Amino acid sequence: MHAPMKFAEKGLALAATGAWHVFSRLNRISQNPSFTPNWSDKPLLKSYQKTKPPLGWPRETDSLCPTCVREARQAILDGTKPVESLLNEKVGEIKATIVEKDGHIVMVKDCPIHGHFEDTMAIDTAFFKHLEEVFPGRDIRAHNDETLHNHGSSTIQHGRGSVLTVDLTNRCNMMCDPCFMDANQVGFVHELSWEDIKTVLDNAITIKPRRQMSVQFSGGEPTLSPYFLDAVRYARKVGYNSVQAATNGIEFAKSVDFARAAAEAGLRYAYLQFDGIGNAANSHRRVGNLFDVKLRAIENLHKAGVDIVPVITIVNGVNNEQVGRVVEFALDNPKKINFLSFQPVSFTGRDEEVTPERRAAQRYTLSHLAHDVKNQTGLGEPIRDWFPISFMSTFTDWADVVHGPDRDWGQLTCGCHPNCGIGMAVMIDKETKEAVPVTAFLDVETLAKDVAEVNDAARGKWGSIAGMTLALLKNYDPFKAPTHFKIVDLLKKFDKTFGASGKNYGKVEGDRTMSDIEKRRGDRWNFLFIAGMWFQDLFNYDFRRTEMCIIPYATQQGEISFCAYNTGIGWRNIIEKMHMTATLTKWYEEHGRHEIFAGNKHVPLNTTEHSLKLNAAAVAAGAQTDLDVLGIAKNAREEKMKARKQKHEMTPDEQRHHAEMEKLYRQHVLKEEEGAPLLQIAGLKKANQPTVN
Repeated sequence: MHAPMKFAEKGLALAATGAWHVFSRLNRISQNPSFTPNWSDKPLLKSYQKTKPPLGWPRETDSLCPTCVREARQAILDGTKPVESLLNEKVGEIKATIVEKDGHIVMVKDCPIHGHFEDTMAIDTAFFKHLEEVFPGRDIRAHNDETLHNHGSSTIQHGRGSVLTVDLTNRCNMMCDPCFMDANQVGFVHELSWEDIKTVLDNAITIKPRRQMSVQFSGGEPTLSPYFLDAVRYARKVGYNSVQAATNGIEFAKSVDFARAAAEAGLRYAYLQFDGIGNAANSHRRVGNLFDVKLRAIENLHKAGVDIVPVITIVNGVNNEQVGRVVEFALDNPKKINFLSFQPVSFTGRDEEVTPERRAAQRYTLSHLAHDVKNQTGLGEPIRDWFPISFMSTFTDWADVVHGPDRDWGQLTCGCHPNCGIGMAVMIDKETKEAVPVTAFLDVETLAKDVAEVNDAARGKWGSIAGMTLALLKNYDPFKAPTHFKIVDLLKKFDKTFGASGKNYGKVEGDRTMSDIEKRRGDRWNFLFIAGMWFQDLFNYDFRRTEMCIIPYATQQGEISFCAYNTGIGWRNIIEKMHMTATLTKWYEEHGRHEIFAGNKHVPLNTTEHSLKLNAAAVAAGAQTDLDVLGIAKNAREEKMKARKQKHEMTPDEQRHHAEMEKLYRQHVLKEEEGAPLLQIAGLKKANQPTVN
């Protein structure tokens, strides 16, 4: 039944190949210059104008000494080093080299005081090379941004980002390992006021290039902020179409009314913490019924009209065997899940002082992810089907050309470094659940080169649409596509994603209704995007990545790269202390204690019923025990207990060596004179100190 259609489509693809050659030759004649859109003071870049950071190996880059950074940060917090030094000095910086070693890609670096550091960046050299070779180049340089992007070596220099992260509070209703921000453990509350929230959102749309970004409210747990719903509503009001919450889902699981209120305020996506299938797979979070919480949160949010993105922090030896089970969960539930975000562990927050032994055992890279998906599900070839997420910028560049110069917002563009994030797209038939990687039936590498040609010619809306159509047809293989998939479905998918033709597939703007949501969900085909986003830590830090960050944190001290904020010199620790709302004791006196679910405490749920399809064997499986077998601590808590025991067993010679190293550090890194008294918080002021923009 479908064979005649497939043969007809193959004939159309061959005809498009011939037509493309004619189109391409004509397209090279008298190409139009790039226009300067309303959302930028600089013209769109041609593909050949885009710059790239140093790539390949061996290569040298700028990195950080993990020990120097921790000590310098503490000196700033203690008041013995001014915060302005982060703008004027290269605090903690050392050179690093990225090389091949024993079939792996590794970063090696040496501090003259603290010695040698080494960490794995990829376990597959061919995969690493592929990601860097298909990287299309950096976005427009950020401009008109001096007041928000001014953070010394950590300053964002390229593009405008794709996800603006706003931490509403550092309070959380869980006590997780790992945790980027060490929530509930710093002794004070940092919580944005309503004026703070409005200010950071207003500031974000003053700089250029002004691209349509996702605004993600985070924390701590953002739903604990009394302004959570107001913040969602305001972000929609000022023009952001994609408003998200990075959440553990507890409040949404407890109340369908709360989920509905969030949707009505304008919440479009819930980035839901999701470590695996079954309560055992989530047991390291120390909430007794956490998987039941996730299922109820998905049920309530989807019913309310909010789309769900499971976010899986992957720790080798703790939950890496869950990769395939989570992908299977998405494939089994294509009407509710259309995006997965895997995040290989970053040793920061509570895990910043990880031992080399545990770090080596738990390190997980993007190359691990691509291979685990294939090995655990049989889905996807690492080099054929996985690309850096910045690869998509060629297609968003095309959409910017199509939409013309009069738009007030540019397209959402993921222009990060190729070592930062990867993705694989899978086309799923919601009716039959047949799933095929898009790159199995679409030659996207050639397609991207063809589309770059279309972009460079700048022929306007309809000329660019014609070029894209021919490029899609010529690179499409109908015989490798899902059984019921047709060329027209492919064209509609691109049109729906980029809004090129103006056809109404269901609104995404602030005035969208449940009818719009259902219309968009009514598509038979689920374009499942499996992403991996690898945030840096002090052991693999690369300033070439920081400069291109697409996930800026909006703070009271400007917009700071995700990695520079959570790791790097640790701007989070400094800014939250500068702008702390109250000490924990004072906060509890005035507001009372919020409930924290830890120690395997259960979250009270009205029901555990759900409509999701689950693999019973995966749900029933026990927790992963690899590290127990090796005798390696699973988290910072276990590690600190082990370290305390070892410290009591330290010999006098070891104690003297430790004291001497501390003395050398204070003299040569912190530039302290011997015997100088320690000052207290002199460098950290809130109201009267000149701000760090």
